Amino acid sequence: MAEGDTLPPLREVIARYGLNAEKSLGQNFLLDLNLTGRIARCAGSLQGETVIEIGPGPGGLTRAILDAGAAKLIAIEKDTRCLPALADIAAAYPDRLEVVNDDALEIDEGALFDGKAKIIANLPYNVATPLLIKWLNRRERFSSLTLMFQKEVSDRITAVPSTKAYGRLSILCQWLCETKREFDISPRAFTPPPKVTSTVVTLRPFAAPAYPANQAVLEKVVAAAFGQRRKMLRASLKPLGMPAEAMLGKAGITPTRRAEELTVEEFCALARVYADQ
Repeated sequence: MAEGDTLPPLREVIARYGLNAEKSLGQNFLLDLNLTGRIARCAGSLQGETVIEIGPGPGGLTRAILDAGAAKLIAIEKDTRCLPALADIAAAYPDRLEVVNDDALEIDEGALFDGKAKIIANLPYNVATPLLIKWLNRRERFSSLTLMFQKEVSDRITAVPSTKAYGRLSILCQWLCETKREFDISPRAFTPPPKVTSTVVTLRPFAAPAYPANQAVLEKVVAAAFGQRRKMLRASLKPLGMPAEAMLGKAGITPTRRAEELTVEEFCALARVYADQ
Protein backbone atom coordinates (compact mmCIF):
# COMPACT_ATOMS: atom_id res chain seq x y z
CA MET A 1 0.00 0.00 0.00
CA ALA A 2 1.39 3.42 -0.99
CA GLU A 3 1.91 6.23 1.48
CA GLY A 4 -1.30 8.20 1.96
CA ASP A 5 -3.63 5.43 0.76
CA THR A 6 -5.02 5.04 4.29
CA LEU A 7 -6.17 8.67 4.47
CA PRO A 8 -9.94 9.34 4.29
CA PRO A 9 -11.54 11.62 1.66
CA LEU A 10 -11.13 15.33 2.36
CA ARG A 11 -14.83 15.95 2.92
CA GLU A 12 -14.72 13.29 5.63
CA VAL A 13 -11.72 15.00 7.21
CA ILE A 14 -13.52 18.36 7.22
CA ALA A 15 -16.58 16.80 8.87
CA ARG A 16 -14.51 14.84 11.43
CA TYR A 17 -12.55 17.85 12.64
CA GLY A 18 -15.20 20.55 12.13
CA LEU A 19 -13.12 22.46 9.60
CA ASN A 20 -15.62 24.94 8.31
CA ALA A 21 -13.74 27.52 6.22
CA GLU A 22 -13.20 30.75 8.13
CA LYS A 23 -13.83 33.90 6.12
CA SER A 24 -11.57 35.92 8.45
CA LEU A 25 -8.65 33.66 7.46
CA GLY A 26 -9.44 33.87 3.75
CA GLN A 27 -10.03 30.12 3.62
CA ASN A 28 -11.43 28.39 0.54
CA PHE A 29 -10.57 24.69 0.54
CA LEU A 30 -9.69 22.95 -2.71
CA LEU A 31 -10.91 19.35 -2.49
CA ASP A 32 -10.50 18.16 -6.09
CA LEU A 33 -7.44 15.88 -5.99
CA ASN A 34 -7.05 16.10 -9.77
CA LEU A 35 -6.61 19.87 -9.46
CA THR A 36 -4.28 19.70 -6.46
CA GLY A 37 -2.14 17.19 -8.35
CA ARG A 38 -2.05 19.50 -11.36
CA ILE A 39 -0.90 22.42 -9.18
CA ALA A 40 1.90 20.34 -7.69
CA ARG A 41 3.07 19.31 -11.18
CA CYS A 42 3.36 22.97 -12.25
CA ALA A 43 6.36 23.26 -9.91
CA GLY A 44 8.29 20.68 -11.94
CA SER A 45 9.96 17.63 -10.41
CA LEU A 46 9.71 17.54 -6.61
CA GLN A 47 11.95 14.51 -6.18
CA GLY A 48 14.49 15.31 -3.48
CA GLU A 49 13.10 18.84 -3.06
CA THR A 50 12.19 20.82 0.05
CA VAL A 51 8.77 22.45 -0.39
CA ILE A 52 7.03 25.17 1.63
CA GLU A 53 3.23 25.22 1.68
CA ILE A 54 1.20 28.07 3.17
CA GLY A 55 -2.26 27.52 4.66
CA PRO A 56 -2.70 23.81 3.94
CA GLY A 57 -6.11 23.64 5.69
CA PRO A 58 -7.39 20.04 5.59
CA GLY A 59 -4.42 19.06 3.42
CA GLY A 60 -5.60 18.48 -0.16
CA LEU A 61 -2.61 20.19 -1.78
CA THR A 62 -0.39 18.81 1.00
CA ARG A 63 -1.18 15.26 -0.07
CA ALA A 64 -0.56 16.10 -3.72
CA ILE A 65 2.88 17.60 -2.98
CA LEU A 66 3.88 14.53 -0.96
CA ASP A 67 2.51 12.17 -3.62
CA ALA A 68 4.62 14.05 -6.18
CA GLY A 69 7.74 13.03 -4.30
CA ALA A 70 8.81 16.02 -2.20
CA ALA A 71 11.56 14.86 0.17
CA LYS A 72 10.50 17.38 2.83
CA LEU A 73 7.32 19.45 3.03
CA ILE A 74 7.08 22.26 5.57
CA ALA A 75 3.45 23.31 5.94
CA ILE A 76 2.82 26.63 7.70
CA GLU A 77 -0.71 26.77 9.15
CA LYS A 78 -2.05 29.56 11.35
CA ASP A 79 -5.39 27.85 12.11
CA THR A 80 -4.96 25.45 15.05
CA ARG A 81 -8.20 23.64 14.07
CA CYS A 82 -6.35 22.15 11.08
CA LEU A 83 -3.46 20.68 13.07
CA PRO A 84 -5.08 17.28 13.89
CA ALA A 85 -5.92 16.67 10.21
CA LEU A 86 -2.37 17.58 9.22
CA ALA A 87 -0.99 15.29 11.94
CA ASP A 88 -2.88 12.41 10.28
CA ILE A 89 -1.14 13.24 6.98
CA ALA A 90 2.25 13.43 8.72
CA ALA A 91 1.66 9.93 10.15
CA ALA A 92 0.78 8.60 6.69
CA TYR A 93 3.97 10.05 5.16
CA PRO A 94 6.58 9.31 7.86
CA ASP A 95 9.39 11.85 8.31
CA ARG A 96 8.37 13.92 5.28
CA LEU A 97 5.85 16.45 6.61
CA GLU A 98 6.66 19.12 9.19
CA VAL A 99 3.75 21.29 10.33
CA VAL A 100 4.55 24.74 11.71
CA ASN A 101 1.74 26.52 13.57
CA ASP A 102 2.55 30.14 12.77
CA ASP A 103 1.55 33.18 10.73
CA ALA A 104 3.11 33.08 7.24
CA LEU A 105 3.36 36.88 7.17
CA GLU A 106 5.51 36.89 10.32
CA ILE A 107 7.63 33.75 10.00
CA ASP A 108 11.11 33.57 8.49
CA GLU A 109 10.75 30.54 6.23
CA GLY A 110 14.46 30.57 5.48
CA ALA A 111 15.23 29.55 9.06
CA LEU A 112 13.29 26.32 8.56
CA PHE A 113 15.47 24.73 5.87
CA ASP A 114 18.94 24.64 4.35
CA GLY A 115 19.70 25.46 0.73
CA LYS A 116 16.77 26.36 -1.53
CA ALA A 117 13.10 25.42 -1.42
CA LYS A 118 10.08 25.58 -3.71
CA ILE A 119 6.92 27.28 -2.51
CA ILE A 120 3.60 25.75 -3.58
CA ALA A 121 0.46 27.27 -2.09
CA ASN A 122 -3.21 28.05 -2.46
CA LEU A 123 -2.83 31.48 -0.87
CA PRO A 124 -5.50 33.14 1.27
CA TYR A 125 -6.68 36.01 -0.92
CA ASN A 126 -6.46 38.58 1.87
CA VAL A 127 -2.67 38.17 2.34
CA ALA A 128 -1.57 36.87 -1.07
CA THR A 129 0.12 40.02 -2.39
CA PRO A 130 2.00 40.90 0.84
CA LEU A 131 3.28 37.30 1.00
CA LEU A 132 4.47 37.46 -2.62
CA ILE A 133 6.34 40.74 -2.00
CA LYS A 134 7.94 39.23 1.11
CA TRP A 135 9.17 36.21 -0.86
CA LEU A 136 10.44 38.32 -3.75
CA ASN A 137 12.62 40.16 -1.26
CA ARG A 138 14.02 36.80 -0.10
CA ARG A 139 14.08 35.22 -3.56
CA GLU A 140 17.61 33.82 -3.22
CA ARG A 141 16.15 31.10 -0.94
CA PHE A 142 13.52 29.91 -3.43
CA SER A 143 14.00 28.10 -6.73
CA SER A 144 10.35 28.58 -7.73
CA LEU A 145 7.01 29.83 -6.42
CA THR A 146 3.86 28.10 -7.68
CA LEU A 147 1.00 30.11 -6.25
CA MET A 148 -2.74 30.40 -6.59
CA PHE A 149 -4.16 33.92 -6.55
CA GLN A 150 -7.47 35.43 -7.44
CA LYS A 151 -7.41 35.95 -11.20
CA GLU A 152 -7.13 39.74 -10.93
CA VAL A 153 -3.81 39.48 -9.06
CA SER A 154 -2.47 36.87 -11.48
CA ASP A 155 -3.40 39.17 -14.36
CA ARG A 156 -1.32 41.93 -12.76
CA ILE A 157 1.69 39.65 -12.22
CA THR A 158 1.85 38.50 -15.84
CA ALA A 159 0.52 41.61 -17.63
CA VAL A 160 2.35 43.13 -20.60
CA PRO A 161 2.72 46.87 -21.33
CA SER A 162 -0.24 48.82 -22.72
CA THR A 163 -2.80 46.64 -20.93
CA LYS A 164 -5.11 47.62 -18.09
CA ALA A 165 -3.60 45.12 -15.62
CA TYR A 166 0.00 46.26 -16.21
CA GLY A 167 1.42 48.14 -13.25
CA ARG A 168 3.73 48.14 -10.25
CA LEU A 169 3.30 44.44 -9.43
CA SER A 170 3.88 43.42 -13.07
CA ILE A 171 7.16 45.32 -13.22
CA LEU A 172 8.53 44.07 -9.89
CA CYS A 173 7.67 40.42 -10.61
CA GLN A 174 8.95 40.44 -14.18
CA TRP A 175 12.14 42.28 -13.21
CA LEU A 176 12.97 39.61 -10.64
CA CYS A 177 11.40 36.44 -12.07
CA GLU A 178 10.31 34.51 -15.10
CA THR A 179 6.53 34.50 -14.73
CA LYS A 180 4.20 31.92 -16.21
CA ARG A 181 0.43 31.81 -16.05
CA GLU A 182 -0.53 28.14 -15.61
CA PHE A 183 -4.34 27.68 -15.55
CA ASP A 184 -7.60 29.05 -14.13
CA ILE A 185 -9.74 27.31 -11.51
CA SER A 186 -13.48 27.82 -11.31
CA PRO A 187 -15.04 28.97 -8.02
CA ARG A 188 -17.09 25.73 -8.08
CA ALA A 189 -13.95 23.73 -7.31
CA PHE A 190 -13.70 25.25 -3.82
CA THR A 191 -15.52 24.80 -0.54
CA PRO A 192 -17.02 27.33 -0.01
CA PRO A 193 -16.95 28.74 -3.56
CA PRO A 194 -15.25 32.18 -3.66
CA LYS A 195 -16.84 34.97 -5.69
CA VAL A 196 -13.93 35.10 -8.13
CA THR A 197 -11.99 32.82 -10.47
CA SER A 198 -8.56 31.70 -9.25
CA THR A 199 -5.39 31.38 -11.32
CA VAL A 200 -2.18 29.44 -10.73
CA VAL A 201 1.05 31.26 -11.57
CA THR A 202 4.64 30.03 -11.38
CA LEU A 203 7.48 32.48 -10.73
CA ARG A 204 11.11 31.37 -11.12
CA PRO A 205 13.57 33.92 -9.68
CA PHE A 206 16.40 34.99 -11.95
CA ALA A 207 19.98 34.56 -10.73
CA ALA A 208 20.18 38.36 -11.08
CA PRO A 209 17.44 40.89 -11.92
CA ALA A 210 16.60 41.12 -15.61
CA TYR A 211 18.16 44.61 -15.96
CA PRO A 212 20.51 46.67 -13.75
CA ALA A 213 18.71 48.91 -11.25
CA ASN A 214 18.55 49.61 -7.53
CA GLN A 215 15.33 48.02 -6.25
CA ALA A 216 14.35 50.82 -3.87
CA VAL A 217 14.95 53.44 -6.59
CA LEU A 218 13.08 51.41 -9.19
CA GLU A 219 10.08 51.00 -6.89
CA LYS A 220 10.07 54.75 -6.17
CA VAL A 221 10.15 55.66 -9.87
CA VAL A 222 7.47 53.10 -10.77
CA ALA A 223 5.23 54.25 -7.89
CA ALA A 224 5.46 57.87 -9.08
CA ALA A 225 4.76 56.94 -12.70
CA PHE A 226 1.71 54.83 -11.89
CA GLY A 227 0.47 57.21 -9.18
CA GLN A 228 -1.06 59.20 -12.03
CA ARG A 229 -1.12 56.58 -14.74
CA ARG A 230 -3.43 58.52 -17.07
CA LYS A 231 -1.01 61.44 -17.25
CA MET A 232 2.01 61.73 -19.51
CA LEU A 233 5.28 60.84 -17.83
CA ARG A 234 6.52 64.43 -17.94
CA ALA A 235 3.71 65.24 -15.50
CA SER A 236 3.43 62.01 -13.48
CA LEU A 237 7.15 61.99 -12.58
CA LYS A 238 7.16 65.52 -11.11
CA PRO A 239 6.78 64.22 -7.51
CA LEU A 240 10.32 62.78 -7.83
CA GLY A 241 11.60 66.35 -7.49
CA MET A 242 13.71 66.35 -10.67
CA PRO A 243 13.17 67.94 -14.09
CA ALA A 244 11.11 65.12 -15.57
CA GLU A 245 11.73 65.91 -19.24
CA ALA A 246 15.50 65.97 -18.79
CA MET A 247 15.43 62.70 -16.87
CA LEU A 248 13.28 61.05 -19.53
CA GLY A 249 15.54 62.37 -22.28
CA LYS A 250 18.62 60.84 -20.66
CA ALA A 251 16.81 57.50 -20.46
CA GLY A 252 15.80 57.73 -24.12
CA ILE A 253 12.08 57.90 -23.33
CA THR A 254 9.64 60.27 -25.02
CA PRO A 255 8.10 62.56 -22.33
CA THR A 256 4.59 62.25 -23.79
CA ARG A 257 4.40 58.50 -23.15
CA ARG A 258 2.42 57.12 -20.21
CA ALA A 259 3.54 54.73 -17.46
CA GLU A 260 1.64 51.72 -18.79
CA GLU A 261 3.46 51.99 -22.14
CA LEU A 262 6.98 51.51 -20.70
CA THR A 263 8.68 48.13 -20.63
CA VAL A 264 10.45 46.79 -17.55
CA GLU A 265 13.76 47.53 -19.27
CA GLU A 266 12.77 51.18 -19.84
CA PHE A 267 11.74 51.61 -16.21
CA CYS A 268 15.13 50.25 -15.14
CA ALA A 269 16.86 52.75 -17.45
CA LEU A 270 14.80 55.53 -15.87
CA ALA A 271 15.70 54.31 -12.37
CA ARG A 272 19.41 54.36 -13.23
CA VAL A 273 19.19 57.95 -14.51
CA TYR A 274 17.30 59.02 -11.38
CA ALA A 275 19.86 57.31 -9.11
CA ASP A 276 22.73 59.10 -10.88
CA GLN A 277 21.35 62.61 -10.32
